[in-house]
Amino acid sequence: MAKPKPLMANSSGTDDADTAVQSALRTLDAEGSGIAAIAAALQGPLGSAFTAAVDLIREAKGRVIVTGLGKSGHVARKIAATFASTGTPAFFVHSAEASHGDLGMITADDVIVALSWSGEQPEMKNLITYAKRFRIALIAMTAESESTLSKAADVALTLPKAREACPHNLAPTTSSLMLLALGDALAIALLEGRGFTSVDFSVLHPGGKLGALLKYTRDLMHAGDAVPLRPLGTRMSDALVEMSSKGFGCVGIVDAHGHVVGIVTDGDLRRHMRPDLMTALVDDVMTKNPKTIGRDLLASEALEILNSSKITALIVTDARKPVGILHLHDLLRAGVA
Repeated sequence: MAKPKPLMANSSGTDDADTAVQSALRTLDAEGSGIAAIAAALQGPLGSAFTAAVDLIREAKGRVIVTGLGKSGHVARKIAATFASTGTPAFFVHSAEASHGDLGMITADDVIVALSWSGEQPEMKNLITYAKRFRIALIAMTAESESTLSKAADVALTLPKAREACPHNLAPTTSSLMLLALGDALAIALLEGRGFTSVDFSVLHPGGKLGALLKYTRDLMHAGDAVPLRPLGTRMSDALVEMSSKGFGCVGIVDAHGHVVGIVTDGDLRRHMRPDLMTALVDDVMTKNPKTIGRDLLASEALEILNSSKITALIVTDARKPVGILHLHDLLRAGVA
């Protein structure tokens, strides 16, 4: 039986990888140029149109109807979702389906945001006619200022021309990203304009990772007898029993008024390890004026405090009095960390 020939080393795999990376870099450069072009345009005529669009949406009594077809339709779905999740009621209507009954979803109190790079999609004609007939505000997002869509719109957001990342300048790539970026800019401008807070955000995002991050300390903390506490003047032997029985790796120290004035942690035990440690008073071992948090703090903010302070537990206080304790493990179980 003939022996198999040894495999010859070659650099084709490396060359292919280099070619792919160079392609990716060209794509990102092209798409980055599109975003830069929007930023420059906002310093000129696009800026005034953008402001007008924000005002039109903010003053609307109804919802924002975002519509598009093809790749613009996919982008429109995402923009509608971003509007809705940041406090601007919105939903997506497919431009073609609108002519088959979905126009009934749109009311005179709504605002239509129509996406079309060319502004000449025939499927959008009936939607434009409907908007004009019932005097529904229409905002166009297009690259053609002289297009049918642009001329019919109350506000035309005319994007600058940009070359697609596709080497044939055909597949919607840069243009799709530009539409998406401008939609995001609209949503964030509206969010900031109405003072939409993280608390408002939490109401609309109760599930998933975002929902966990937007829970409050009061939702995750341990309260009542679960909180490890001992008064000033307690011997370390008693404090250690409290620390061990509660299982948080620490014990809060309170004064005669019930205010938190210190904390004894595993780290404090290591730093003060000596033969007479168990007979010493917590006053001499504790870390004074420990970090505490309020019960209305967002879990995401509590996590940031734990991480930045390199600690694993925080005592929750109300007017300096302990009402609970929050451990890093609680955040892990809730899906915050």
